[in-house]
Amino acid sequence: MSDVPEGEHVFTQLTPEGRVTAVTRELAEEVPIAIEYNGIGYAVLMATPADVAELVLGFALAERLIGPEDAPFDVDVHATEQGVIARATLPAERTEALLSRVRHRASESSCGICGVENLEQAIRPLPVVTNLSRADKGAIFRALGGLGRHQPLNARTGAAHVAALAGADGTIRLAREDVGRHNAFDKLIGAMRRQGLEWDGGFALLSSRCSYELVEKAVLADCPLLVTISAPTRLAVERASGAGLPLVALARADAILLSGDDVLSGD
Repeated sequence: MSDVPEGEHVFTQLTPEGRVTAVTRELAEEVPIAIEYNGIGYAVLMATPADVAELVLGFALAERLIGPEDAPFDVDVHATEQGVIARATLPAERTEALLSRVRHRASESSCGICGVENLEQAIRPLPVVTNLSRADKGAIFRALGGLGRHQPLNARTGAAHVAALAGADGTIRLAREDVGRHNAFDKLIGAMRRQGLEWDGGFALLSSRCSYELVEKAVLADCPLLVTISAPTRLAVERASGAGLPLVALARADAILLSGDDVLSGD
């Protein structure tokens, strides 16, 4: 339909009673974002084309291309008809780490040795979380109650995840949205780095299940407590336990699920 605004789509809505109506909804953007570090094509992520520089920074930390001690770097973002190209320059001392990761990402598991190497890269040892959260169960429920106000994209489209930095009292201090739960968390971590924000006894709240990748991103960002709205996988729980990352899962308005003892302050 020519009169439908750009970015929206007309759907046919069917109710259980058989009533059929036309409904116009805004669609969330999802485009390929090609990330280059030091002139090397590193990855292509399917993501929402907002906060791209923060995504690239958070992704570099999650990939262990940089460490917590490295300063945020500039990112050149170029929109094209095919998607987005994001170019960043890592510190010179990180060149070997970049080249090593590129070699592993490009390798194929067509032989036994390559397969073993790839598996070792997939489940690499994690550091131990050094931060502590001062949040109690009341803070978790307060953060859950306020999360919707920080999800404008999801409110319009129903198709976006959110990752939020919550204070020890449950106040949402910062949030980022994306169609991908991993991307949203990378954007949040990148935004924290750019703005010089610390966890300060708070926690991360994610509108997704708790996968092992999200656990690893949290650990590498030295997050003191990870709270997710859906359930964790077995590997996520094991990885979190090994790194000393407290988990709260299935976080809903009426109940939360604690993984382990003494997860929350005062409990």
